[in-house]
Amino acid sequence: MEPDRDVHPQLRPGPCHRQLARADRGRLAQHPGALLGGVLGLFGIGGPIRYSSQHVSDLVYYSLAALGLFTAVSTLWLATKPSRPIAELSRTEESQVRELLAKHGARDSLGYFALRRDKSVIFSPSGKAAIAYRVVSGVMLASGDPIGDVEAWPGAIKRFMEEAHRFAWVPAVMGCSEVGGEVWTREADLDALEIGDEAIVEVEDFTLEGRAMRNVRQMVKRIERAGYECRVRLVDELTDAEREQIRYAADAWRGTETERGFSMALGRFGDPADEGCVVITAHKLPEGAAPGTSDIRAVLHFVPWGKDGISLELMRRDRDADPGLNELLIVKALQACPGLGISRVSLNFAMFRSALARGERIGAGPVLRAWRGLLVFLSRWFQIESLYKFNAKFRPIWEPRFLVYPTARDLPRIGLSALQAEAFIVMELPRSLRRFGRRKAVAAGAESAPAAPSGPGTDSSGPEPATMTP
Repeated sequence: MEPDRDVHPQLRPGPCHRQLARADRGRLAQHPGALLGGVLGLFGIGGPIRYSSQHVSDLVYYSLAALGLFTAVSTLWLATKPSRPIAELSRTEESQVRELLAKHGARDSLGYFALRRDKSVIFSPSGKAAIAYRVVSGVMLASGDPIGDVEAWPGAIKRFMEEAHRFAWVPAVMGCSEVGGEVWTREADLDALEIGDEAIVEVEDFTLEGRAMRNVRQMVKRIERAGYECRVRLVDELTDAEREQIRYAADAWRGTETERGFSMALGRFGDPADEGCVVITAHKLPEGAAPGTSDIRAVLHFVPWGKDGISLELMRRDRDADPGLNELLIVKALQACPGLGISRVSLNFAMFRSALARGERIGAGPVLRAWRGLLVFLSRWFQIESLYKFNAKFRPIWEPRFLVYPTARDLPRIGLSALQAEAFIVMELPRSLRRFGRRKAVAAGAESAPAAPSGPGTDSSGPEPATMTP
């Protein structure tokens, strides 16, 4: 059958997409006014195109004018707004938060972490309460309970919600206590979800005696026989050289390029403003170590929790050191607490602790067992089960912690922002593009660094500093 002679030659059978593209270019070349008319229409100016009816002409005119107006407004708004809110704690705000912590810091073991300098803070109208937060991926993420007088919490929560609504951020709170969760849900009309438990040890009740503590007791004695020495000191008592050596060792054992932590991490060590912090170090010079090699093999760092408590902020060790070193450090810290006037110690946070505990009991239902199985599976990549079992060795009191959120549909977005805040997900340029800019900094750091910890291992081993996400 012969092709229809009336059909345009460029539309005859063949590579269709190429034929259509050639046809479009031909039509545009024949009607240059169409492109000009479209551009002028975006500015509300009529073009040279004439339409078959006035109705079609009006429809095209107003559609193009509305599109042009929307494009201009959105471009102006994006050009004038900051790329993201700057999370920074000013000196004045830090001073105000420290005053609130001095009066009300005993209420929440996470209160001192509001002094992270990469957080913003919002105060109640009376200035008697404050909420520390950071905006991550459009989520206004607070951590812990509000700081200050409980009577002033509603005022701070109201300002927090107003700020979130003003910028269309999703409000969320990670790791608040049961009391804090009740206030948040009542004052802000939010929902709460239990996400785990915080391990708190009462110093007066702690002992190594008894069958339940036999494994810890044997482990501590074995590590002591291996020749490790533990030192418990206030950070204020350290010399500048000791502070730098501990800081360098902790960075070397970090295991990740980015410092993790948001809700239960301070993000610094040895700052003169952080009075009352406690550091516990384990010392042993490796066999065959070169002269000048550091003998630090593990570090624990605690921040103040009111006047009679401390909260674990950092726990790292050389992966080449003997297993059980972290247990030894915690035992030595608990044993030294009475001499420091400390009566309670907050250890790591255990995600979904109750689900893991109930799921392994006799009589647990199939749903609970399946949920526990999923958590155990995820523990291959995240410290979920390991933190729970590590904390349980010290017979702690379990205090539940909650996630406060607006609606269930916001949970995936809040979860993503929490992982970003804790630096489990890092949004940055590929390493190959960042390598060039860091060469000079690495070279300068190598020249000025103190004696490095021995051994080839540079990753941490054992539980990491506690965070509110797995």
